[in-house]
Amino acid sequence: MQKKLKVLSLFSGCGGMDLGFEGGFNVLSRALNPVVNPNWTTSKLDNTWSYLEETIFKTIFANDIRPDAKRAWIKYFSKKGLSPDIYHLESIVDLVKKYKTGIKEIFPSDVDVVTGGFPCQDFSVAGNRQGLNSKKSHNGEISDIDEPSEESRGQLYMWMREVISVTKPKVFIAENVKGLVNLGDVKEIIENDFRNIGENGFIVIPAKVLHSAEYGVPQSRERVIFYGFNKDYLTNEAIAALTLESIPEQFDPYPLKTHYLPNTQPNNSSLAPFVTTQEAFTGLQEPDETLDMAQKKYSKAKFMGAHCQGQNEVNLNGIAPTIRSEHHGNIEFRRLSEENGGVYLEELKAGLLPRRLTVRECARIQTFPDDYEFVWDKNKELEIEGLSASSAYKIIGNAVPPLLGYHIAKRLESNWHLYFN
Repeated sequence: MQKKLKVLSLFSGCGGMDLGFEGGFNVLSRALNPVVNPNWTTSKLDNTWSYLEETIFKTIFANDIRPDAKRAWIKYFSKKGLSPDIYHLESIVDLVKKYKTGIKEIFPSDVDVVTGGFPCQDFSVAGNRQGLNSKKSHNGEISDIDEPSEESRGQLYMWMREVISVTKPKVFIAENVKGLVNLGDVKEIIENDFRNIGENGFIVIPAKVLHSAEYGVPQSRERVIFYGFNKDYLTNEAIAALTLESIPEQFDPYPLKTHYLPNTQPNNSSLAPFVTTQEAFTGLQEPDETLDMAQKKYSKAKFMGAHCQGQNEVNLNGIAPTIRSEHHGNIEFRRLSEENGGVYLEELKAGLLPRRLTVRECARIQTFPDDYEFVWDKNKELEIEGLSASSAYKIIGNAVPPLLGYHIAKRLESNWHLYFN
């Protein structure tokens, strides 16, 4: 059996990228494309669902500042054999400072991969787009300082850089929102800062925007991905290939697309049609009929007019809008009333109520498996506190879709022998 490669996860949230790198979860069979990825080991569970086998990666460190994200992570990943002790509920700034004061055991040794989705609200189109000039602190609070500092949220990628410098992984993968690439020269600044890590530095290939729907995720979610390769470990062939202006396909770390987008003509006959929102909801019962706590819970916020964010009805025949880390009033509607523009009249006539998306529906759109619990009540028998629907919406919206993370992990897995000795 191949030795597991060790992954250090930063800004982990509830573990979307971690789950992708671990593997071992259920997805819609339609979300897979065996023509493009014939070497993936999967098990068909029934006519609808398949099981993605585990990868060669194992998470040995996770970190975030959100207690609710940690609770959800522990409840799920403990079932997969990961110790709760590896999840550190501290900001990356505080962790690095502890390391620099001499507490070297803060970070594990012999790390192969570092992953991290450094905070994205400051680069998001939906936010204020402060980017590197954000004045929010590393703990998510508004700073009293007028000028942005190295500890501000928009600069947290620099602290991720510090962790990479300390742990010396063979490769790192950083993730952020698409809006980052449209903020002046921010992308180039970040790429250059990542390049100059350590004595010999990293090869940082040009960042690329990935559209989740092109990888079987039923959602209009675009993320920019940065890859950095440690020159100290790369083969000579890999160094030559990764520094070319046009990287040869076999050395390209970006995963191959498997599905085509709505309203597009595929230029590759092997691509499958996008996965629809309707398919994502396969088998889900209405909230008043289900036993799943995450499907029972949904925002009761009233319709606030079409001009407000989150007041649209999802298109069952298309892909869902981006699931955002939002409060109850900005969660999209599963169905609207006819007077508010709802189009699912047959459902309304059948007595189904207008309502917003449930927590489970948001999780399905993000490709989290149904055995990932997002809502539970606090009781004496549980060792961890309960998790509310409000918290669940936020941590789901913050996550990398696990299926997208799996694509990234499997591409890296298949290319590992090309990159490293």
